[in-house]
Amino acid sequence: MASADLRQELNCSICLSIYTDPVTLRCGHNFCWVCIDRVLDTQVGAGAYTCPDCRAECQERPALIRNITLCNIVEGFLSIRPDQEETGIFCTYCVDSPVPAATSCLHCEASLCNNHLRVHRKSAEHVLCDPITSPGNRKCSVHKKILEYYCTEDDVCICVSCHLAREHRGHLVEMLDEASEKKKEKLRDVLQKLTTKREEAGKRVQSLHERRRDRGKAAGVTETVTVLCRDIRRQLENLEKRVLSEISRQEQCVSQLVSDLIQQLEVKKDELSRKMHHIEELCNISDPVTVLQEPDTCDLCDTEDTERHDSQARGAGDLDVGLISGTLHMLTDIISCVNTGIYVQEATDLLLDVTTAGNTESDIITGINTGIYVQEATDILLDVTTASNNIQISGDGKTASWSPNQKRPETPERFQYTQVISTRGFSSGRHYWEVDVSKSAIWRVGMCYPSIDRRKGQSGIGDNKSWCLKRWHNSLYVVIHDNTDIRLPDNTPCDTVRVYLDYEAGQLSFYSLGDPIRHLHTYTAALTEPLHAALGVWDGCVTISGGVRS
Repeated sequence: MASADLRQELNCSICLSIYTDPVTLRCGHNFCWVCIDRVLDTQVGAGAYTCPDCRAECQERPALIRNITLCNIVEGFLSIRPDQEETGIFCTYCVDSPVPAATSCLHCEASLCNNHLRVHRKSAEHVLCDPITSPGNRKCSVHKKILEYYCTEDDVCICVSCHLAREHRGHLVEMLDEASEKKKEKLRDVLQKLTTKREEAGKRVQSLHERRRDRGKAAGVTETVTVLCRDIRRQLENLEKRVLSEISRQEQCVSQLVSDLIQQLEVKKDELSRKMHHIEELCNISDPVTVLQEPDTCDLCDTEDTERHDSQARGAGDLDVGLISGTLHMLTDIISCVNTGIYVQEATDLLLDVTTAGNTESDIITGINTGIYVQEATDILLDVTTASNNIQISGDGKTASWSPNQKRPETPERFQYTQVISTRGFSSGRHYWEVDVSKSAIWRVGMCYPSIDRRKGQSGIGDNKSWCLKRWHNSLYVVIHDNTDIRLPDNTPCDTVRVYLDYEAGQLSFYSLGDPIRHLHTYTAALTEPLHAALGVWDGCVTISGGVRS
């Protein structure tokens, strides 16, 4: 194929110039990458993309595939000597009409056509080369001799006389062709690196174009956010109904209890009035025999009964804030599950912002619990120095497992009974913690004073200076304090136990977590020492799952 025909085949039909980074469409036509990308940009929203040459249509934007073979052909074509008629250099001696030069003579500083080249003297001093615009530039400006060497230290082309001159004496010099090949090799390395970088930049640009064109994801994220917010509103409404219903129920119970106490105290008041009147009459009798023969009246003031009524009166005015707080925390768990689902579904930059907003709702609920119900948040850790030699404590201090013969040194702090207490005690505020008991059939969960007996006998949780919830093999649940067992009527299996402490009110409550949360029992006492969390286990293991939360 003639050179002109090859040149025509290598022209892009859009810019009418030689291909630059040619790419191929599915129909087989080639274009410059920049040219076809601009054309496709103009077709966005038109309903279809078409090839500029054959008008072949496709519904989706076609992928631009780099034509490596055509790239190599273009690079090879551009690297060879261009046609003489394209050099723009003409014979110096053809003055009548311009004739393209075939070569240039560095000695004569002239360009020659084929006719003048045949009559040109070809002695050694006449150096011929490819046609160049200014042959005089190939001579030394000082010695007017042809440049033959390259000084590597000064980075200049020199002639023979320069090589012998003082300025370049002792310098490392190379022949021009040799130095030129070395520089070309370096340039090829640079060209290869630049080509790689250009390809990487093209891939990134194409990827960004694809992301910009992908409009379906934004709609999907919008729908996800809408569903999430709708679900949160529904959960909040259900939560409000449940909490208000629970408060109303507790208020009715408290009101009924207060009414019963008032009635009992009124009866007690009347009885005390009668006793007071009788005592006054005795005090007014002058006959000592009659006074002395009357029964002893020192036991008329039943202080124990009075203290019992006072204790009931103090407890009657309080709502079960542990149950209400637990109900609120259920919404936090629901929202966390919703957020987790969104993370798994899709991870885009926009969606990350959305999930951050979702966590804000969870933080709001957590803030409500912090401000209203639980004053302080402290992690519960088990104290291995108090653990019985039949209990193994996990490395994180959260799990107590039945494991006989641990062979720890006997110390005054260590329990001989199979139990362990927490490192920290609570002497004020409201707190709660949770224990996963699903992997054990025999356990005790509760709280105790640090002065509890550590020897066998009265050292079990619930026996002395302690309160606990206990479960045995027959699924019997009892609460224990001062060696007194109270069997619970509800034996529904309990996988997680919540212990709630209101220190100032002197209340210690046990709950079975589930849906709904079940209140098991509440102790009321005048607390005199800090309370530590306490665990006992006789098979499997029990784990503090959440610690104290606010």
